[in-house]
Amino acid sequence: MKRTPMTLRGAEALRAELKKLKTESRPNVIKAIAEARGHGDLSENAEYHAAREQQGFIEGRISEIEGKLGTAEIIDPTKLVTNGKVVFGAVVELDDQDDANHHMTYQIVGEDEADIREGRISITSPIARALVGKSEGDVVDVTAPGGIKSYEIVAVRYE
Repeated sequence: MKRTPMTLRGAEALRAELKKLKTESRPNVIKAIAEARGHGDLSENAEYHAAREQQGFIEGRISEIEGKLGTAEIIDPTKLVTNGKVVFGAVVELDDQDDANHHMTYQIVGEDEADIREGRISITSPIARALVGKSEGDVVDVTAPGGIKSYEIVAVRYE
């Protein structure tokens, strides 16, 4: 079985979403279906069909999250022997070699946790693949849609 790397925060977020789906969303949609059934003819009852569609979405998402948590390999970078190298879960500060004013910070996370607006990039992204195994002070080249970009690793943290 293929294990899916995930940070502790990512696993906790999925568990929280799963709990909400099971304790709030699922009971609410079941109630909505029961109410819509009470309105009579189901074949032309838009409320009923909308509630059933919502139920399908909720049940699908519950299954998806349970599957992800079932295959998750939760990695805590603070407990890894890294010797200062960039690893899964590390927070990496970079300077753009082509633009001295462009400084960025990314955490390398699992695919489901990635959110560029929050500074979290997927382990499968080109920049993360270029960074893994490198150390503070190294310069990495990343093939981006606009060409090759060079970044210097300013700092590596494990949080």
